[in-house]
Amino acid sequence: MARLDSFLKLGMAQGCSDVHLAVGIPPMLRMFGELMPIKFRDLSDSELETYIYEVLTPKQKEWFDGGQDLDFSYVSEDGGRFRANIYRKETGLGATFRNIPGDIPLLEKLGLPEIVPKLCDYHQGMVLVTGSTGTGKSTTLASMIDFINTNRAVNIISLEDPIEFVHRSKKSQVIQREVGTHVPSFAEGVRAAMREDPDVILVGELRDEETISMAMTAAETGHLVLGTLHTTSAVKTLDRVVDALPSDEREQTKSFLSQSLIAVLSQFLIRTPDGRGRKAIVESLVMTKAIAKLIMTDQTHQIPAQLQTGRDKGMQLLDQALLLAIQAKEIDPDDAYNYAVDKKQFQRFVTDTSILPKIDLADS
Repeated sequence: MARLDSFLKLGMAQGCSDVHLAVGIPPMLRMFGELMPIKFRDLSDSELETYIYEVLTPKQKEWFDGGQDLDFSYVSEDGGRFRANIYRKETGLGATFRNIPGDIPLLEKLGLPEIVPKLCDYHQGMVLVTGSTGTGKSTTLASMIDFINTNRAVNIISLEDPIEFVHRSKKSQVIQREVGTHVPSFAEGVRAAMREDPDVILVGELRDEETISMAMTAAETGHLVLGTLHTTSAVKTLDRVVDALPSDEREQTKSFLSQSLIAVLSQFLIRTPDGRGRKAIVESLVMTKAIAKLIMTDQTHQIPAQLQTGRDKGMQLLDQALLLAIQAKEIDPDDAYNYAVDKKQFQRFVTDTSILPKIDLADS
């Protein structure tokens, strides 16, 4: 067994989401959103290099020694699966291993908005799942793919960097391709997928102009495209897509969004009241004629009002979702306060008053 596996095994036993290894500090586990050190000595550069290089292939070593960061899937000897990122920093090596559960969670078990399973029934268009790193986007998408795989007889092509959850074909055929291993880039992967008779295309990250453009083409030509962006609200997602493409394509991009975008799900993970878990909280936008008109007339700043009043269509603002979860005692109100946009309406729920704004008595 690779010596690295001992830390990963400990992390899995503790139920952590990530194992962090860095020179100058002991190994650390991310537990329910917070980092906790393992009782172990500070890692030296040579020691950590030994741990890391023991699990790399010759090609991966060559790539990393060439000065590039390294992203790959790693399966430990006892069967644990991890998404790994290896990098160099000022003091030496660093590495993060994210635990990928062996079983794909059922979509109905994730506590997502009721509209999400319905989005899986579309045959054409684009659904975007957005959020910062570590907010569960990969889990949501994997569950959506599994839902389609279980209920529809279609050809699903998944492009990932790296492959995380492993899908077994059920009613559908699921083809998983890894960027850097099977295809050179997401854009090339989408281009190739268009020639492989796909019904559903998952694009692990819409990270550049070419990938976004290819994904838009796929969505416009009779395919359901699922993708991710590192944006933290529905409106920011729309603006990011428009801004990512050349200015002379701005009108064409807005037209695409108004006609082919199905929905945007902006996801956050908020601590549960006992602090021993996290719950997905989602801001959801579902395309309507009113929202399409706001996009075409450059009035995206008015879209939040549509989300606020569009509950019957499956829409909600982040603050609305947070309030409902607080009232249902599903999330910690202090953590919810930290994520809320309009924090004033959440102040009455806060238990740790130190996080509230300080009142200057001299001004009162």
